[in-house]
Order: sequence, then structure tokens, then C-alpha cells
Amino acid sequence: MGCCVAEEERRVRANAREYNEKFQYASNCIKTSKYNIITFLPVNLFEQFQEVANTYFLFLLILQLIPQISSLSWFTTIVPLVLVLTITAVKDATDDYFRHKSDNQVNNRQSQVLIGRVLRQEQWMNVRVGDIIKLENNQFVAQADLLLLSSSEPHGLCYIETSELDGWVPPLALQGRERETNMKVRQAIPVTAELGDTSKLARFDGEVICEPPNNKLDKFGGTLYWKENKYPLSNQNMLLRGCVVRNTEWCFGLVIFAGPDTKLMQNSGRTKFKRTSIDRLMNTLVLWIFGFLVCMGVILAIGNAIWEHEVGVCFQIYLPWDEGVHSAFFSGFLSFWSYIIILNTVVPISLYVSVEVIRLGHSYFINWDKKMYCAKRRTPAEARTTTLNEELGQVEYIFSDKTGTLTQNIMVFSKCSVNGHSYGDVQDVLGHKAELGERPEPVNFSFNPLADPRFQFWDPSLLEAVKLGDPHVHEFFRLLSLCHTVMSEEKSEGELLYKAQSPDEGALVTAARNFGFVFRFRTPKTITVHELGQAITYQLLAILDFNNIRKRMSVIVRCPEGKIRLYCKGADTILLERLHPINQDLTSVTTDHLNEYAGEGLRTLVLAYKDLEESYYKDWSERLRRAGSAPEAREDRLARLYDEVEHDMMLLGATAIEDKLQQGVPETIAILTLANIKIWVLTGDKQETAVNIGYSCKMLTDDMTEVFMVTGHTVLEVREELRKAREKMMDASRSVGNGFSYQEKVSSSKLTSVLEAIAGEYALVINGHSLAHALEADMEVEFLETACACKAVICCRVTPLQKAQVVELVKKYKKAVTLAIGDGANDVSMIKTAHIGVGISGQEGIQAVLASDYSFSQFKFLQRLLLVHGRWSYLRMCKFLCYFFYKNFAFTMVHFWFGFFCGFSAQTVYDQYFITLYNIVYTSLPVLAMGVFDQDVPEQRSMEYPKLYEPGQLNLLFNKREFFICIAQGIYTSVLMFFIPYGVFADATRDDGAQLADYQSFAVTVATSLVIVVSVQIGLDTGFWTAINHFFIWGSLAAYFAILFTMHSDGLFRMFPNQFRFVGNAQNTLAQPTVWLTIALTTVVCIMPVVAFRFLKLDLKPELSDTVRYTQLVRKKQKTQHRCMRRTGRVGSRRSGYAFSHQEGFGELIMSGKNMRLSSLALSSFASRPSTSWIETLRKKKGCEAGGASSPGGAADKTLKV
Repeated sequence: MGCCVAEEERRVRANAREYNEKFQYASNCIKTSKYNIITFLPVNLFEQFQEVANTYFLFLLILQLIPQISSLSWFTTIVPLVLVLTITAVKDATDDYFRHKSDNQVNNRQSQVLIGRVLRQEQWMNVRVGDIIKLENNQFVAQADLLLLSSSEPHGLCYIETSELDGWVPPLALQGRERETNMKVRQAIPVTAELGDTSKLARFDGEVICEPPNNKLDKFGGTLYWKENKYPLSNQNMLLRGCVVRNTEWCFGLVIFAGPDTKLMQNSGRTKFKRTSIDRLMNTLVLWIFGFLVCMGVILAIGNAIWEHEVGVCFQIYLPWDEGVHSAFFSGFLSFWSYIIILNTVVPISLYVSVEVIRLGHSYFINWDKKMYCAKRRTPAEARTTTLNEELGQVEYIFSDKTGTLTQNIMVFSKCSVNGHSYGDVQDVLGHKAELGERPEPVNFSFNPLADPRFQFWDPSLLEAVKLGDPHVHEFFRLLSLCHTVMSEEKSEGELLYKAQSPDEGALVTAARNFGFVFRFRTPKTITVHELGQAITYQLLAILDFNNIRKRMSVIVRCPEGKIRLYCKGADTILLERLHPINQDLTSVTTDHLNEYAGEGLRTLVLAYKDLEESYYKDWSERLRRAGSAPEAREDRLARLYDEVEHDMMLLGATAIEDKLQQGVPETIAILTLANIKIWVLTGDKQETAVNIGYSCKMLTDDMTEVFMVTGHTVLEVREELRKAREKMMDASRSVGNGFSYQEKVSSSKLTSVLEAIAGEYALVINGHSLAHALEADMEVEFLETACACKAVICCRVTPLQKAQVVELVKKYKKAVTLAIGDGANDVSMIKTAHIGVGISGQEGIQAVLASDYSFSQFKFLQRLLLVHGRWSYLRMCKFLCYFFYKNFAFTMVHFWFGFFCGFSAQTVYDQYFITLYNIVYTSLPVLAMGVFDQDVPEQRSMEYPKLYEPGQLNLLFNKREFFICIAQGIYTSVLMFFIPYGVFADATRDDGAQLADYQSFAVTVATSLVIVVSVQIGLDTGFWTAINHFFIWGSLAAYFAILFTMHSDGLFRMFPNQFRFVGNAQNTLAQPTVWLTIALTTVVCIMPVVAFRFLKLDLKPELSDTVRYTQLVRKKQKTQHRCMRRTGRVGSRRSGYAFSHQEGFGELIMSGKNMRLSSLALSSFASRPSTSWIETLRKKKGCEAGGASSPGGAADKTLKV
């Protein structure tokens, strides 16, 4: 909206641009670009200098322009700064170019707009609120939300596909399964449905008063005022931006919301910027380094003032002070700023660019990984951000959705309960329940010519009941064929295609179809069903639609004999309390069946009906009409009327739908658990199903000490259940005995320490109503302490808000890296709340993907994302940072030592060209190659040995301790780098007997030693050599010597005599054997302690990665020696995993499954792994420290014996 005042309501008049323009509604022109040709340079530079680092280097550049304090040329700073600014600007310009291109593509789409009485071709960017637009079949609704006025279909119907709103679904052809097609129907209100030609539409001057722009995709409230009448409008009358018109020749719509006001754009809320823990640490370290830089500057400035006062004053005739310097104190003050300039390379500007380049490379590796590509859906993995890659190697908690994430979201009608009789169990020839693998032939539906050949059912008794005319069974399937929003398309005679809004509905309607109750087609007022071959048309009086609050849907129909009946289906928790008391006995039996189905992990719904009196219905219908046209609180009034009529219903039975696990889910969860990653499933399922979910996914096992169930309905009950769970865990630990008494544990001020000492493995299952109390401020700490002591946590019956609250709770107190993974719109808040959000591009839509940081199509790829890409990214970034700080301290601190020998005059050891090129040319590419390509063990070993992941969780590879070690090594190297050549040059002579010591020879020697030492060091640090590593390391050395000899060449001196004065110095210096011996001695003395330390560490205290590498070498040798020996392996048994859950909300889908064993290959590899007790010791120490800080409790991160 153009005006600054918030919009309270929207008024839109058709065919009246002048009237609508006075409200200053948003233009339909989309602009996501940030710059244009004129504003790019100033705006981009302004944005870049918002970065503290860039501002810092600009400040240094300004200092270098002051001759009194600068001993370096301005280009030593401006060249790196301009390079960084240019690279960033090119990246920003490229991104913005594609934004411009995308904007132009959308804005220039053609549309047919009714102007005057004629349809004219207009660009979308020129469409205005209040315009009437014509859309045709398969046309994309590009940029506006439209009120449907009329269409080519009877009764003003219009069919749409919401691919952009709900997600793209691949064209699967799966036997006996239903998939979501996202096909929906919209309808014009009757008064405008008759406006079918342009002349009538041109005279249409109705005015719409509706809600202001908002992000509620499933709701719309408004009223059309026309010809002194008013007509209620709802979401069923709207065509939203992002949908596609299908199976409709043409339709006309009135633009209500345009451009950024559309509901889709309103939904694209800003995702908060996420930073990694390494980013935060690096910012702290850079501040420390800056403080260290200031300290060095102060020391050298004081030294300068003392030297000038005590010594320099005696040499005033030879070394006069600069103009304007009148005292030793002021000389020291200027010297301070001079040394700040010289020593600034301890924080090189290239650090930030290098980090971004490395992260970009890691992101491309994820995108290019063929092992994370799903061929069936033609979906690759995608890194949607480049800033979080290394944090993938530090994840401690995973929060997972169920349906579509752990399961396939492909539904199969499995079982049902009708009038107290359960159908669906597979029976053998003797009538006994068949075991798995003993399934007989499926039920033969050949009697039904309209049956779906892909549907399969194994219990013939249900079909027999249908054929015998069981009235309860007939009413059961009649309800399934009527109570839905499925659309039917008949491609040819008898070939039906159902288009359902959810896979559940498709599965239920298909089941009714095969058992002889075939839904054929619908109109806005009728539904036609073929019941056992006889076509029967029901008058559709009302649809009481499903939503997440109601958790049920109903239809009211008039039967052919004139009777009015309400059919309802919904969640058991909702429907069972709305039944007539006469159903008590049947309810008890059906509840047992529901619990049995839930125990098997099936998704359940309860079915009921109610006959309505004619007089009551007329009265209720009139009240419904008035509520539907109410200007205020329309939704609340409708909800109350729906609730009124959906009472005292008669129970028919229940359905059970199977949702199968995705391939590899149990193995993935088992391996991630071995990597000490805790996985919490946040599901909407009932508790019985949730427990089965845990067992199917290997989260819960029979070996567990106990699975705690928290089901309290009050605060006191929940607190008591959590307390008892903690006491049981500590009592069990006391009985086992861990080297100290129970009293010692209890007396500890840190509960984290107590929980760390717990013996045994526990799990926690908590209900949604209990979780609501557990998340309250006065109990959240107790809940977290108990949950984190458990190996697995399952939260059932949770809402999307509770999912986000659970994630936020762990983030707040545990200070651990969290990852949330889901595939539906209900997972978006959880995905945005976690440190890392992963979207599954599956059946439920793309909203989760759009909100995520990483996306792929199957849960099993999470294992590879974390254990391979995440671990490598963390390893590479840590090694890069350690080496980067080392090489720059080794380079810079030489100036500090030199200051004590040059009268603190702020002279540099190296020439200014070496200072400029050191971080840009000589040392940049080798460290980049290591940061992008390095790996400690191959990817197969990373997957086989999940314990390799733990150093990232413990932050072992780069922390404050490792930083100080790198700094110490850099300072040690700088000391030797300066004093060994200094000592040698003090008495050394050339071959001709002349004195060797001169400033330039010393500078060349030190610079050459430095480049060789840091090159050898990176060779030692590199764990995985590629051709690129070789090329960059040896190529950088070659480039150094080539540039060195060029700068001291006669030709360059003739062209620039004032800049390159030391002709032949490099050639003469490096021609002396003494110099090369000095370089060799410096290199050996710098490198040998590092080699010795690493050798001793490898021999005395090897890390797990060292052991894995050694094992790999041994295997290679054995393979070479015993090539004739054949490798044999044990074949692991594997049972089918089935998913199941009760659907509590549209998009709130959950999962479970039957036991599936971990693959034998993984188990056999785990069995032979070495001890990692040193990691566990560190983990416990970390847990104690966290408990002493802000953490209220710690996790019982028990060692998994592998």
C-alpha cells in the first residue's frame, strides 16, 4: 500500500480506476532488485562500508595518506581493499541482474484487461486494483489476487492447481496409492456467474469491501455490494496469485490485491539472518587481535619515545625529526599510528573474502552431489544459503516432522472398523491372522467395472459384507463417497481420475469406489454416486469444511427419498465426544480398534452421521446464511453454527490408512544417533502411534531401560511425572554404581553432572496438552533437564507453534546447534527457528523448502549432508582459519621484532610490494585449495564411523585454545624468521669477501624464508592432495620467485627508476650459499617442532580420524597381499517399514513404522571401532561448564559402544 497509514479495510470498485487510485493501493509492478545503473555504485559502496572490516581498512588507508605517519605506500592497502570491494560488487551486481531479469519476465507477461468494452493486451505491471481480467485454460495467475466473477463452466465453477501455493507434485504412478494433486475448485457467486460476456462485465460496477492484505492463504472475508444488495465473499470465490487455471476454458476475475499485497507475497516473510558459531567466534577473535595490535603499537610507540629521548637526540644532525615534530613524546605518538598501519596485516582483509569463497565452494559440492540426487523426482540437493555450511558439522539436536519427512505421504487404505467389526487383517486359508510374508491373493474387485485396478485389499470379508447388503457397511462407504472435496475427471467411459486436496481423502474415496460406492461427479449443488451399479444423485446442501482447529469435516445432503442427513469424519479426540450417549458400547469397541490401529502405526479417522429434521435444518440454514454475510466475526459465527449441528451424532466406524516410511529412515536415524546427535520427533499423532513411530525409526529399542510417558492434564501432574522420571533415572544409576554415590550426585549444584552420570538409555514421550504445561516459564527447565537426559524424545499431538517453542527452548538453554527438518507449511516456524533449517521437497508443498537453508527430497540424505558435507566443511574451515592466523602472525610479527633494532622508526622488514602481494598472491591460493578440497578420511569412512562427527559438536578443531596455539606458533616462527637471519648476517660475508649484511639482502632472505616455511607448513596441514593443491602450492612458490626476480630486474628499473631501485639485489643475494643455508636452517627449525609434536601425538594419543586412516592403510596393504581372497559379508535381514499416523490438521501429518534393523554392513563396521573415551571426557567437561553457565541441565550424552 502506498500510504503510510495501516489499511483497516479494502474498498475496490470494478471498472473505476480513478476511484481506486485515490486509495494509493500497491502497484502490480514487482521489484525485487536493489539497484539501477545510477544508484549501483553509491548504494553498493555504502552497504559494503556497513561492514566493520571494510570501514577499518578504509580508516587505515586514510592514515597511510598522511606522510608524517606512513612508512608504507598507499597501494599496500588500497589494492587489497579495492580487490575485495570489486569482487563483492561484481557478486552483488550479478545477483541484482538476475533479479532485474526475473522482475522483467514477470512484469512483462501479457494479460487481457477489460478497458471500456474491449479486451486489450496489457503487461501485468500495468494492471491496477479494480481491473477485470480474462484468464484462459492453463494460464498462470501471475501477480494479483482475483475475485472470480464468471467462467465457462456451469454454475461459475473454475478449477485451479495450486502448485505455487501448496507445492509441485511429481507425476507418480504408484499401485494402490493416492497422491496429492493440489487440484481445487473455486466458484463465482451466482449473481456474477451470469456475467459471461464483455458487454455485461463492462457495465458491472459492484464494490467489494474486504479484509486488508494479510498472509492467510486459506481465509478471505468480504462483501460485494451491487444493485443495493450485498453478497458474502469467501476464499472459495478467490483465485490467488500462484495458481494455474485448469480444465476451464476461460474465466473473468476482479483484481482485489496486487503486487506485494497479494497473499503469496505477504507469506514470504523475512527470514532472520543466521550466523554460525565460528562467525561469532571469529568476530570476537578479530576484536582481540585488534586489541593486541593496539598493545603492540603502544609498546613500540613508548620505545620510540624513549629511544628518541635517550639516543635519537644525539643524532639530530644526521637524523632530524620530521617537520612538525618537536618532542620525543609527539614522535612516539606518530610512531604509534605508523605501527598500526604496518602491523594491520594481523587482520587481513582477504580473510573475509576467502571465507566466503570457501563457503561457496562447499555449497556447490552439496548441489553437485549425485548421491543426494533423487532420480524419481528429478530433484537435486540444494544449498539455499552459503553461510551455514560448517555448522552442519556441529549439529547436536535434530527436530523432525513426520509425514512427508520420515514417511512418503502416499496413503493406502489398510483397515477399518464398521459397527464394532474390524476388517483388514490378512487371514490364511484356515481363517487365522497371517504372518508377514504370507499374504494371500488380494480381494478380487472384478465385479465392479469402475474399480481402480491399482487398489489392493486383503480381507475378503468386507467385500462379502457389501455384497450381502450389510446396512452399516453400505452407510460407511456411502459416507466416504459423499463426505469429501475430491474432484472427479472422467477421461473416457469408466476411467475416473480423482483429484484430491490431500492424499488421505484420495485414499478413502478410492476405497469406497472399489467397494461399489463410486463417486462420479459433482456440481455446486449435487453429488452423483454409483452405488453398486445404480446412479444416485444427492442434493448437496452444505459443506462444513475441514481446518486445523475443527479437525473434522461434514457434508449435509438430501437423500433421494427426501431425508436430510449430516455425514462427518474427523479426529477421534474430536468426534467421540460429539456422539449421542446411545453409542457408548459401540464407542468402547471402536476405541479398542482405534488403539489397535494406532499401535500398528496407522492414520485413523472416525466416521459418524446424524439425521436432521426439515424444520431444524431450515432454521439452521437461515442462521448460517446470515452468519456468512456478517461483516464482522464471520469465522467465529460460522464455527459456532458448525459446532451446534455436529452434536449427538451416530457412530459408524473408523478408517485406518497406512503411510509408508521413506527408504533408509531407520538406518539414517540409527547412524545419526551413533554420531551423538539427538533426534526429537515432533508429531501430531496420538501417543500409541508415537511410540510405534519411535520403534520403527530405531529411536526406541527393546534394549532401552525405560520409555517415560508424560500424559498429565494439569501443571502439577506434569511436574510430578517429570520428577518421577528423573528420580527413576538417578535411582537406576545408583543401583548400577558409577564410582560415586547417589548422595554425591544429588548434592551436586549442577544437575548436568548428575544426568551425565546416568547409566542406561531412556526415552521420553510427551503429549501435546502436557507439553503446553511443560513449556510454561516455571517448568520449561525441568522439562528440558528430563528430555535432554533421554536418548530419544517424541512430542505427540503438537501444534506448529509448539514445534517452534521446543526448538527455541533447546537453543536458549543448551547452547547447542539445532537442525529442524520438515516438508509442510506447518513446519516453517520450526525451520526458521532452528540454527539450520532443512526442507524436504515432497508431497506437502514447497513452503518448507522456501523457508529452509538446505533442501533435498528424502530424509536419508540428511545422513550424508551432516556426516560428509557438514563434517568436511567444519574441518576445512577450521584448518583454514588456524593456518590463516598462523601465517599472518608469522608474517607481521617480524616487523615487531625489527622495531627494536631500527630505533622504533616504523620501518618495514619487507619491501612494500611483498607486503601487498603476500596475502593476495603468494599465500592465498594454497590455503583456499585446502579450505575447499581437504578431507581427513574418505566419505565412505565418514559414514561408517559416525563418532568422527563428535569433534565438531565439541568444537575441538577451532576454538579459543586452538587460536592461541596458532598465534603462539606464528609468533615462534616470526622470532626464528627474524633472529636466525639477523644472527647469520651479523658476521657473514659474500663469496668475494664483502660484507653480506645489507637491508635489502636481509629483506629478501627473510621474505624467501617466510614463503618457503608457510608453504611447507600448508603441505603438512593438507590431508588430501589433489592436482589443484599441488599446482597452487608449488605455483605460488614459483610465482614468488618470478615476481621477486622481475622486481629486481634491470628492465623494470629502466621503466620505473623511482620505484624499483634495487637492481639485481635478489639475484645477488640468492646466489650466495650462505643465504640458502640460512633459509634452510630457518625452515628446519620452524618446521621440525611441529613435525615432532604431531608425530608424538599420533603415536601417544591418536584421534579417531588418525586410527581410521591407519586402518585404511592396513586394509590396502592386506588387499594387496591377499588379492586372491574373496570378501564375504553377512546379509542382514530387513523387514518392511510402515508409516502411520492420525491426521490432525491439513498439513499436520505424522509418522511411525515397524521395526527395521540397521544394515549389517554398518553394524559390522561399528563393532570394530576404537575407543573414543577422550572425546567423552571432553564432552562431560563441556557439559559441566555449560551447566555452570546458563544451561539449566545437560544431556546424558552417553557413550555408544561402537
